[in-house]
Amino acid sequence: MTHSDTFVALTLCVLTVSDSRTPDTDSSGDYLVAALTEAGHRLHSRDLLPDNIYRLRARISDWIADETIDGILITGGTGFTGRDATPEAIRPLLDKEMPGFGELFRALSFDEIGTSSLQSRAFAGLANNTFVFALPGSTSACRTGWQALIRQQLDSRTRPCNLANLRPRLREQAATLNAPP
Repeated sequence: MTHSDTFVALTLCVLTVSDSRTPDTDSSGDYLVAALTEAGHRLHSRDLLPDNIYRLRARISDWIADETIDGILITGGTGFTGRDATPEAIRPLLDKEMPGFGELFRALSFDEIGTSSLQSRAFAGLANNTFVFALPGSTSACRTGWQALIRQQLDSRTRPCNLANLRPRLREQAATLNAPP
């Protein structure tokens, strides 16, 4: 993987999963949109959906099928209560999981919220060459995930490697695999 000294803006989507939030009360989604745009990335789309496995899968499937979208940030639905079902909805769509993301997120959260961090089912992976990050619904959890993990990995200047610089290779491989014989 080659390192770049030039920032490469990525196109990202934000999805809030909640049965109780509205566009006016979605502070976690607001935070992620502000953070990604402040970092120089482009917001492609933002949505807020209830905890419904099939609606979540449909929305994420639409986004991962769009080749212009580089990544998706999901907030909410990763706990154990109520209808929290983001992992059950999204994990079947992933081609590859990124176990280190959830592990690191929980380790960082432990410093902030102690053993309550074990209740987090935050995860990440790759689906149709699109990076998918699923964070808890609290704004502080989104801040931790963005500032400590996601921001650096979506920045093409992060050394020794990052996900942003992986995108061209993923696209090349996909083009080769999908080329007619």
